[in-house]
Amino acid sequence: MNQAPLQKYPVTDRVLEALAVTQRGCEELIPEADWIQKLARSEATGQPLRIKLGLDPTAPDIHLGHTVVLNKMRQLQDLGHQVIFLIGDFTSLIGDPSGRNNTRPPLTPEQIKANAETYYRQASLVLDPERTEIRYNSEWSLPLGAMGMIQLAAKYTVARMMERDDFHKRFHGGQSISVHEFLYPLMQGYDSVALKSDLELGGTDQKFNLLMGRHLQQEYGQEPQCILTM
Repeated sequence: MNQAPLQKYPVTDRVLEALAVTQRGCEELIPEADWIQKLARSEATGQPLRIKLGLDPTAPDIHLGHTVVLNKMRQLQDLGHQVIFLIGDFTSLIGDPSGRNNTRPPLTPEQIKANAETYYRQASLVLDPERTEIRYNSEWSLPLGAMGMIQLAAKYTVARMMERDDFHKRFHGGQSISVHEFLYPLMQGYDSVALKSDLELGGTDQKFNLLMGRHLQQEYGQEPQCILTM
């Protein structure tokens, strides 16, 4: 479903300052023009933007790279926007294939629960807990069921999925790709639909998954999120 262009709002000095804060220390902002207009709309209407960071609790602790993204979230939070710290308890059951040259074994529910509790405590040291929305993607992923999964999978093609660098390399290198791995980017993208995200942050290795969020939001008739890679 095609979306109408973002309504034009005046770009003030405050908007440009917020843009500078957004981009400082980051790799890429996609698309910059849309983010400027989202910021301008937020200033004009007083409606905060919804800014999402999703982490799968695949280890007992948040690593150093995560703190960089969390600090950016805090900067955007201090600008008055709504930040959403999303714990991927459902997607951890699939296993993120990003940057992998083989299938990543999924975690057990017990491991995910223990790690998620640690992630929440550690993220709260950087983010303001009083102004942070903590969500778990099992909230909307589990209720999808088999029918919902089939309908979601119908919104993307295998050809486009195989454009993803790690899948492409593994396929042409004769390495196995399990069918369930195709579900991971779909489910991460669906998180953006469920949360009506305006901006999603992630590492450069997550770019394909972040773009999936934009695609699926358009498929579901939503205004697509912008993407900030670090």
